Amino acid sequence: MTDDAATIDSPEAEHLDGAEQGPVKIKQNVEVLEIGPCKKHIKVTIDRSDIDQRLNDKFSRLVLEHRSHVRGFRPGKAPRKMIEKLYKEEVYREVRGELLLGSLEQLAEEQDIAPLAPPNLEPGKIVIPDAGDMIYEFDVEVRPQFDLPEYKGLKLKRPVQTFTQADIERERNRLLEPYGELVTKEGGTVETGDLITVDIQTRLGDRQLNDLKDVTLRVDPRLALRDGVAKKFGKEIGGAKVGDSRLVKIDLSDAAADADLRGKTVDSTFTVKEIKQYKIPDLTPKLLAEFDVKSVDALDELIRVVLERRLQYLQRQSARSQIIAKVGDEAIKELPQDLLLRQARRALGRKQMEMQNAGMKEEEILGRSRILQSDIVRNTALALKEHFVLQKIAEDEKLDIEDHDIDAEIERIAARGGESPRKVRARLEKEDLIESLAAELLETKALDLILESAEFEDEAIDTEASDDGVATVEEQLVPGEVQDPLAEDTGDEPEAKE
Repeated sequence: MTDDAATIDSPEAEHLDGAEQGPVKIKQNVEVLEIGPCKKHIKVTIDRSDIDQRLNDKFSRLVLEHRSHVRGFRPGKAPRKMIEKLYKEEVYREVRGELLLGSLEQLAEEQDIAPLAPPNLEPGKIVIPDAGDMIYEFDVEVRPQFDLPEYKGLKLKRPVQTFTQADIERERNRLLEPYGELVTKEGGTVETGDLITVDIQTRLGDRQLNDLKDVTLRVDPRLALRDGVAKKFGKEIGGAKVGDSRLVKIDLSDAAADADLRGKTVDSTFTVKEIKQYKIPDLTPKLLAEFDVKSVDALDELIRVVLERRLQYLQRQSARSQIIAKVGDEAIKELPQDLLLRQARRALGRKQMEMQNAGMKEEEILGRSRILQSDIVRNTALALKEHFVLQKIAEDEKLDIEDHDIDAEIERIAARGGESPRKVRARLEKEDLIESLAAELLETKALDLILESAEFEDEAIDTEASDDGVATVEEQLVPGEVQDPLAEDTGDEPEAKE
């Protein structure tokens, strides 16, 4: 019998063969402490017997392997204690990684913990002591635990609007503006849709913040600058003539360069220097072909479809807001600010995707996104409450999203944008938005379920008081480097590679 044959028949070898029959449940004690809203501190103690068992298996295997060469001994014949001394660091590192991975998997299966982000766990700092149990602990952000109040049969108000020919013509003119000629509005006053050139002087009390010259912008009900939003811009600037000055109230956003000014309302004096308007071109066959239609009636029908889609978006957003007011505010009382800031980018991504699906143009999406960012913490809190409530409803109702749901939605997005599905998917994957798309689809299913049983009271939209339009301009009111409130944390993040 050779030396190799003798080692195979050894009791140690028999034990190792048995150890490979399947994973063994780790003996561990888990302590879970609530340390704040959506935060838990978890302490895991792995029993020493499991550690010793795995160490023994590793060292026994090394004794039997030919690679455990020790000078002065034939392969596989070195003393056990010498092998343990030579390979201790390597074996302890391997066992630590195996125990940690198995422990975390077991933790996920046995504990009711739904993490929102990877835990602040640093595997490299976890050690296996020479004696006693292995202990590791970490903090983790988790989904809030709450009971849903009754969400079926809710009474909701539904904004409705009957689009007139005047509405369609107004939207048609806006659609045709890029093809028109920009002409000076001699002797006229500022109206929605005009392009104006203004000087903007901004003050907070007696302090002058900025003095901008020759800023050209479009007049819409709201104005979104890089670091602020004028919520009543259209009303405050409307009716002005060249040479007139109008006071416009602007709410500075979380992006303002001066942290002390964020959230403050400042006074900006807009002095009108020039007013221009678009001279809408005639709808020639060539121009109609730009919109893939052959007649004015066909173009108007296309516009009506877009307006109806926007109304549906508005109705769903209104319904979501009312549902959260009735369900979410009662179920979820508090969310930590660091969680809100970390989740803001994903929440904004979902909102932007919803706006794209509603047929909004890039400029309009940019303006609405800036308004959302102007009060990012509050808006993200609302978005997260929507997310948590709709996700829980989806779980309770056993709703799910399959691959074919995502494929179908990508095809719909591609069809609306005139792109290939492959190109749309590639863009979504590059921008890490596939997960957001799946979340949006699941929330849509949950929302549809609620709306099926809801009782609606129609409420006409006051088109005169509507502040739906948003103009954007790249100027900022506070000098300095604009801060991105959604910038990802560049601090050192713990890596869990082992």
